[in-house]
Amino acid sequence: MLLRLPTSVSEAQECLAEGAVPIGGATLVWATWQRDGFPELAVSLRELPEAQVLGSDSLGSAVLLHRIDDRVPDVLRLAAATVGTGAVRRAATVGGNIVGSTLRCLLPAALVLDARATVLESDGVRETDLAEVVAKRPVLLSLRWREPVASAYRKLPGEPGGPPPLVVASALHSGDDAGDRLRVAVRDGYDVLSGGAAGDTGAGDALDALRATALGELPPAAWEVVRSQVTGLL
Repeated sequence: MLLRLPTSVSEAQECLAEGAVPIGGATLVWATWQRDGFPELAVSLRELPEAQVLGSDSLGSAVLLHRIDDRVPDVLRLAAATVGTGAVRRAATVGGNIVGSTLRCLLPAALVLDARATVLESDGVRETDLAEVVAKRPVLLSLRWREPVASAYRKLPGEPGGPPPLVVASALHSGDDAGDRLRVAVRDGYDVLSGGAAGDTGAGDALDALRATALGELPPAAWEVVRSQVTGLL
């Protein structure tokens, strides 16, 4: 396998046009490659500056999870800190987790931040929403969001070999004349559900509004975690 390490967006586009397989998520597909054969040409974005951004309103796809610190909102920092073991976090990337993984521990955090994704294609760079990223799995270049007023994240303990543990993420955003806006996302099993509510009406009204969204399908135990987190934010 020939691995290309482009240092510019134009060079990365050339790699994709040549049929290079993005290596983001390789910690997850390595066993499959060992079984089925490695691609002839692969591309990694780890030398691409645009994929290494790390700040209060942006995060590159090639950033290793163990590097994510208090420069990003709490919800993202806490999400990254709960992924796997220390060894996994030193090898896994943002793009690999969101695009290459079925667990997507960072996805609920990105959803409550209303993050937009910049994706790389052979014919250019464009911005899209997270729904397209999950559905079509493009080459993720970076995430960008508006910094929230406050945010929270919780992952419940899981059982070895059992279903994915429950994840609840939330963020409160400053609004305009309409008031603050609360967003909540939950990973229940492999499904990720999200919803929003006004954040300036009190926890009780916000929870009632959230029950009218897709989050209303959650089981009671999950709702108790949502209730606790929303009450803490508001």
